[in-house]
Amino acid sequence: MDNLLSPDMQLSQALSGASSGREPTLRRVENEAEARQVAEDFEAFFLAQMVEAMFKGVGENNEFTGGAGESAFAGLLHEEYARVMAGTGGLGLSDNLTQEILRYQESGS
Repeated sequence: MDNLLSPDMQLSQALSGASSGREPTLRRVENEAEARQVAEDFEAFFLAQMVEAMFKGVGENNEFTGGAGESAFAGLLHEEYARVMAGTGGLGLSDNLTQEILRYQESGS
């Protein structure tokens, strides 16, 4: 139970981008295609956080680890897994997020 965060702390960390330092940027979109891209980027960011947590501690204490090279590039691999998952449907968040982004902008908020 060392280094376990509460669900609230995990959500806060994921939303702030504290674990990877690569939070999505906020910007105004001009059309539905841009809104879709922003939504997919957000879903990929979210999935990367999940994948990173899923792989934490897996296979660290055996003689077949990749050493420093593996640990250096593991984050990139997790991001690529997440990008592929988001691009192929992922959790389905990007569909709803696209509609919410467009609705939010149309309301003038």
